[in-house]
Amino acid sequence: MSPRPPTLREKKRYLLARIEPDDVIPEQKDLYYAISDAVTSLWGDAEAAVVAQAVVAAEKGHVIIRCRRGAEGDLALAISTITSCRDVRITLRPVAFSGTMASLRQRIRSREPVKKVAGAEGSGGGSLGRSGEGGGTEGVETPEISIAGKKFMAVHCEGKKVNLIEKGFKNTNRLFLTSEDLEES
Repeated sequence: MSPRPPTLREKKRYLLARIEPDDVIPEQKDLYYAISDAVTSLWGDAEAAVVAQAVVAAEKGHVIIRCRRGAEGDLALAISTITSCRDVRITLRPVAFSGTMASLRQRIRSREPVKKVAGAEGSGGGSLGRSGEGGGTEGVETPEISIAGKKFMAVHCEGKKVNLIEKGFKNTNRLFLTSEDLEES
């Protein structure tokens, strides 16, 4: 029997979801049952058959779930309702959809936390230096940034977002930067 041509094959989509907390890595089979229960309880048996979910991979605090094209939104809503898997408290946060698993695996690699932040001179009157003390976690050095004579600590860097907290005892302010605020170097 010859394989079906691409025009007759069923279209699939892949959903990347982040598992919280990061240190918990449940078995793929247990995740499948939790996701299946969530889809069935939210949408019913008929819609669960249309979604046709399957856990493809569970790695590095993420899970990749396959479903039929057009059912991505239903699947994302259903996995958002998951609170436990085999008596372990977890949540699944949808991150991205894709037509290929390779692009989702690239996103997993790009979302891995950076262990050390190298110090470099910034432009525009601010300097970026290393600070081993303060609100950082173990083994992670938090950068100290000087903007308009005020010192800020980077508390969260993910993707294109940078959140800064002013160092000081009184009137601690948060500074939120977006890609429009950053200067080109």
